[in-house]
Amino acid sequence: MVNTINHIWSLLEEVYDPEVPVLSVVDLGIIRSVEEKKEAIHVTITPTYIGCPAMQTIEEDIQTKFEESGISNFKISTSIAPAWTTDWMSEKGKKKLKDYGIAPPQNEPDKSLLFAEPIVVPCPRCESSDTKMVSHFGSTACKAHYQCNQCREPFDYFKCFK
Repeated sequence: MVNTINHIWSLLEEVYDPEVPVLSVVDLGIIRSVEEKKEAIHVTITPTYIGCPAMQTIEEDIQTKFEESGISNFKISTSIAPAWTTDWMSEKGKKKLKDYGIAPPQNEPDKSLLFAEPIVVPCPRCESSDTKMVSHFGSTACKAHYQCNQCREPFDYFKCFK
């Protein structure tokens, strides 16, 4: 097969999350595997959470990227087990989030965010730890909304999922 697995991974680095367009699907950690089976490329993706509305778009974007690159023999599968975790995000992806103005996931205690005390999330703009949670839910279900008490800027926090 002309396409190497490394080439496929590099193509996937060019497919971006529609909800956080600064992150590739590789940075986000939702690409679980890339394999060559019977002359076809098999890509397995895992949603950040069940019912994530971006998954259909992501699958279509992967398909489009492959077709534009001349790859016609491929299969994209979704696997929900094991469940996605923010531990799968790349360090490069976490830095991209911060640079974009979204606080990357912190190492949160394993508690329900709805009943736990809000964690201290440093502001991605001024890095102050003097912040407050405004809402458990931000612009998407995987984010919480915070505000910095120092620079007064609102920001999203990409919640930690373990």
